[in-house]
Amino acid sequence: MTVEQNDLTVRPIDGRGELDLFRRLPYVLDGELADDLAAGRRRPEWMWVALRGDRLAARAAWWSRPGGDTPLVLDVLDIDDDAPRPDRVDDGVRLLRTATAATVPDGSRPPEYSRLVPPDWREDTPSGRAVEDRMTLLERTGARLFVERLRLERRPGSPIPRPGERLAFRPPGDPGELVALMALALDGTLDAHGRDDLTRMSAREAASRHYEGELARYTSPRDWWRIATLPRGEPVGFVLPAHNGYHAIIAYLAVLPAHRGNGYVDDLLAEGTRVLAERNVPRIRASTDLGNVPMANAFRRAG
Repeated sequence: MTVEQNDLTVRPIDGRGELDLFRRLPYVLDGELADDLAAGRRRPEWMWVALRGDRLAARAAWWSRPGGDTPLVLDVLDIDDDAPRPDRVDDGVRLLRTATAATVPDGSRPPEYSRLVPPDWREDTPSGRAVEDRMTLLERTGARLFVERLRLERRPGSPIPRPGERLAFRPPGDPGELVALMALALDGTLDAHGRDDLTRMSAREAASRHYEGELARYTSPRDWWRIATLPRGEPVGFVLPAHNGYHAIIAYLAVLPAHRGNGYVDDLLAEGTRVLAERNVPRIRASTDLGNVPMANAFRRAG
């Protein structure tokens, strides 16, 4: 599908041969695009460009899990930051409207947009203005800011935490046990996605959806996962170390409501970190909402 609007041509790329064209506007995910196409996480028809002659004015791309029939997230959206404003924003709006109409199934909820931004993006810097332009572009197509998250990373050479004595750890007995604990952990959650889910479904439904839609799809061993218990066997929480196909991650960590406020988050995170560090991974990544201050502080304490 190709759409010509005045002097702007909007179309998907025709295959891997146009990756160089697509990458003329730089972003941190560019190095993953070729592998994503090979693995089926992206498709050429989900990767769109807006051209003014030979110049790339804007681009957009969606991502899914390998073999997915529909895109799950819009994670590349760029405009030519050297072009005049508001022209560059207008180009992005025209691209996104056209590409979304062709890519997202009719009547379905548009996938979320996710972007990695520098910590100082609120300051009056070129990178901050670039973020603001993209937010303006998205708002003009009906989007709204949902949540800001922190991405943290632990690198090799950081001390490996030693096991404590307060908790025992074991793998989950079965998926049902883990889903039940996930449902309990949603009580009082500070996670924006979890809170949003609870406005539309029960805690058990939200936990099952999270498990089946994400956690069960990781190909890393499930015997990495840990449930923490008190000496008498009562569950305190859980931590799910995993590999998401790109990096080793702490996929999920939660302390159950009855045991919050006792510092168990540090014990759980230390156990998950040890599991991954013993596999000699090059780095461990973790994310949390900016508003989830207790979790962010735990990550920082853990290095």
